[in-house]
Amino acid sequence: MGADALSDLLSAVHLSGSVFFDVTAQSPWVAEAPPAAQIAQEITPGADYALEYHVVTRGSCWISLLGGAKFEPVRLGEGDIAVIPRGDAHVVSSAPGMRAEPDWAVLRKAQDADALPFALRTGGDGPGDAQLICGFFTCDARPFNPLLDCLPRFIRFGRDAPGASHHLLDQFIRFAAGEMGNKRPGGQIVLNRLSELLFVEIIRWHMDQRTQNGGWLAGLRDPMVGRTLTLLHARPAHAWTLEELASRAGASRSALAERFSSLVGCAPIQYLTQWRMQLAAKRLTDPCTKISVVANEVGYDSEAAFSRAFKKLVGQSPGQWRCARGVEAQR
Repeated sequence: MGADALSDLLSAVHLSGSVFFDVTAQSPWVAEAPPAAQIAQEITPGADYALEYHVVTRGSCWISLLGGAKFEPVRLGEGDIAVIPRGDAHVVSSAPGMRAEPDWAVLRKAQDADALPFALRTGGDGPGDAQLICGFFTCDARPFNPLLDCLPRFIRFGRDAPGASHHLLDQFIRFAAGEMGNKRPGGQIVLNRLSELLFVEIIRWHMDQRTQNGGWLAGLRDPMVGRTLTLLHARPAHAWTLEELASRAGASRSALAERFSSLVGCAPIQYLTQWRMQLAAKRLTDPCTKISVVANEVGYDSEAAFSRAFKKLVGQSPGQWRCARGVEAQR
C-alpha cells in the first residue's frame, strides 16, 4: 500500500549514493570509521546526513559498532552487505576486537572527484585476502525524514538472508566491482545509482521482515495507515481532514487517529504538515522558485501562513533556510 510513499520520501530527502573506496586488505588489518555526523561534510560538502555501507566482494571480515548499546562483532562473508543506518562509529577488521584511529586523511581524499573511486590498500604487503566496496548514502535529515528513526543501528543483507534478492546482490557486486576496476568515463554516476538501488532494495527487504513494532515503515505495512500515507503523499496540497482520510481508508475517525499515531508517532494532519515542509524545503533549493509559489504548491493560500508554519516546524523562515544553504533567490 505504501510503495509510492516510500518513493516520494526517498526523492524528497535527496537520497544520493556515493561510492568512494575500493579496499584491498591483507591480514592483519583494521579500519575504524568515526560517527557519520562528524564526516558528512568530508564526504559530500553540504550533506546533511550520511549512512555508511560495506560490501564484501572477496574473502571475509568482521564489523563492530562502537558506543551506545553493546554490539557483538558480526562476521561478513563474500557477498554480504552491511549498512549502518544510524551513522555509528564502527570498526571493520580481519579479526574481532581490533581497534585503530580513524584515518581522516583518507576521508578527505574522497573529495577528489578525479580519484573516485578511491583505491585503498590496508594491512600487510601480500596480494590481499579481502576485497571490499565501501561507500556512503547521503540524505536530508531535516526538516522531516521519518525513515531515519525507524531503521536499526545495523542491517546485514546477504545471500542467506530470508527473502533477499540473490539476483540483485550478484548483479550489484558484479557491476560495482567492474566499474571500480575499469574506471570508465561515467563510472562514478553508475556506481552512485547502483548503490541507491541497493539501498531501496535493502529497505524493502527490511520492511518485509516484519521486525518493526512501530515507526514509519510499520505504518506503510499497515493496511489502514498505509492507505492514509499513500493518500497524503499523492495529494499533499489537498485540504485533507481527518474525516475525509478516515472515509477513504475505510475506518472511523477515532480508529484511524489511534492507529496512525501509535505507528507513525503523530496524528495524520500533523504528519501532513511535516511532509509539506519537507517538500517545501526541497523546492526552496531552487533559486528560481518564489516562496509564494512554494507555499501554493504545498497547500497554503498565502505566503504568510506558509512562512509561519515553516518557521514553527523548522525554526527558520523559508528565506533564512535558503540563505543557510547558500541559495540566492532570484527576484
